[in-house]
Amino acid sequence: MTKPRVVLVNQYCYPDVASTGHLIHTLAHELANDHGFEVEVITTQPSYGDKDTWVDLPGVVREGDVTFRRVWVPRVSKNKLAGRAIKDLTFLVQLQLRALLGKQRGTVYVYTTAPPYGAFVGAVCRLLRRQTYCTLLYDSYPHLGVWVGTFKKGGVIERVWHWVNRRMYKGAARAIVLCKAASTLLTDNYPIDPSIIRQIPNWADGDKLFPVAKRDTDFAKKHDLVEPFTLLYSGNMGLYYEFETVLEAAEMLKDEPFRLVLVGGGGKKPWCEEQVKARGLTNTVVLPYQPFETLNDSLNACDASLVTISEGIEGISFPSKLYTSLAVGKAIVAVSEDRSELRDIVADGHCGVWSALGDAEGLADHLRTMMNDRAESERMGDAARVLFEKRYTRQVCAAQYATVIREAGEKTGVYKGVEFSAPARGETAS
Repeated sequence: MTKPRVVLVNQYCYPDVASTGHLIHTLAHELANDHGFEVEVITTQPSYGDKDTWVDLPGVVREGDVTFRRVWVPRVSKNKLAGRAIKDLTFLVQLQLRALLGKQRGTVYVYTTAPPYGAFVGAVCRLLRRQTYCTLLYDSYPHLGVWVGTFKKGGVIERVWHWVNRRMYKGAARAIVLCKAASTLLTDNYPIDPSIIRQIPNWADGDKLFPVAKRDTDFAKKHDLVEPFTLLYSGNMGLYYEFETVLEAAEMLKDEPFRLVLVGGGGKKPWCEEQVKARGLTNTVVLPYQPFETLNDSLNACDASLVTISEGIEGISFPSKLYTSLAVGKAIVAVSEDRSELRDIVADGHCGVWSALGDAEGLADHLRTMMNDRAESERMGDAARVLFEKRYTRQVCAAQYATVIREAGEKTGVYKGVEFSAPARGETAS
């Protein structure tokens, strides 16, 4: 029996620390094990995080029906524009050659936005070799670059980037987005048929991440978090996450039984460390990424989990932090714009509280209420896990991916004559 084949393209993959790399690694195995696909992942050697997270891996590794191919790119800082451009272009040149020479029959390619213009390779291959491909929008460029200020709105770089994106999306058989705002962003900016857009959220591994009482975690004991009410942020402290509001709220709670713990790395981490020192926040600590093998322990070392996104970013990006927080069954403290899908998810799931960006006083009041009613905070945490199991497990989301990939292959005929050993389960939201 000929299996349907899918090639997942993402610049980072486990054991790299990038969240997209973990998602792609999990998706690859789910598609192979539960949905009958032969899967190939094209990626690079780990280089996303700090140097102590880099490891050298074989160029080709086969795990069951999944093959991981790692191409060489220079290991330079992604936080510098020149370094990131060198890494991206080195990867894209090799990717283009592999895609042009690679198998097309019975194959659907899925290009993520790591690197942001990766699907342009698919657009070229569609013209030259009739490649069938899907796009997967994690972070939208040039919108994010303009928002951060890396390049000028209306400038040459932005205009060229939009030209590239128009070709990418015009040739895609399906376009996968994480939230409603991202779907609107595509239809407002590019010549894309709305009927090919599918909304599939990211997820977390509910077998590896699960609820544990804070008092039973080694992390809480080590950092003296067992007694005080603890709000934890764990993940990328990137430029498009907002920490001013929570740091100001922490300042208001200086003399109360409250702790704020910020774990991870990223462009805003040095700023957060400076703010903690400048404000004299003895109730706040900033720590590095925790090892994967102890991640469930550290994520559970809190009473509530912080999820935040800056103004104007939702749709351009969406915080994957939400799904790990739901998985460990902690009450969600969301900080975002008023019109936010993040706010809707927390409200509809009755699994936390929401505060507007800049409303530090309102956030402090929410935290005081949670401190004074630990039982209600625990109830919201239980609701978080229930919501996770219903909508954000790897099994639920992978089933939606299987459906979309199958749609793409059947639409273009590349899956003609291919037999699916397991039916695609789940429904996609358009």
